[in-house]
Amino acid sequence: MRWLKFNAVGAMGAAVQCAVLALFVHVVGMHYLLATALSVEAAILHNFVWHWRWTWNDRRNRSSPAVAALARFNLTNGLVSITASLVSAYLLTGIWLIDPVVSSMASIAIGSLANFVLSDRVVFAKARPPAATVRL
Repeated sequence: MRWLKFNAVGAMGAAVQCAVLALFVHVVGMHYLLATALSVEAAILHNFVWHWRWTWNDRRNRSSPAVAALARFNLTNGLVSITASLVSAYLLTGIWLIDPVVSSMASIAIGSLANFVLSDRVVFAKARPPAATVRL
């Protein structure tokens, strides 16, 4: 069920990313690499809110506040997503002249599985029980 929730959030995030990218590149006239980085960050923030509140809401606890989880999310999923998106944009748009929105969709597909694993194992990891102590 979590995988389905993750993909539903990812689909919404992909729509956010593509819409922001299209706006920045085609309407504002921003350079495609800067627009790619900004659109990915918009999707990262969008996705974090949904994952925090819905996908992994059962793993929220007081020892890991939202700010700490957001930092972990940006350092894991953000790094994977921005790196994949910028490399795809450089290769597909910069070299092969493919529309930046199309190259963005390719990078989303590439990073999806890695982002799920990082979210599940690092960002929203299950709380570990306290270590048992032995008293003599």
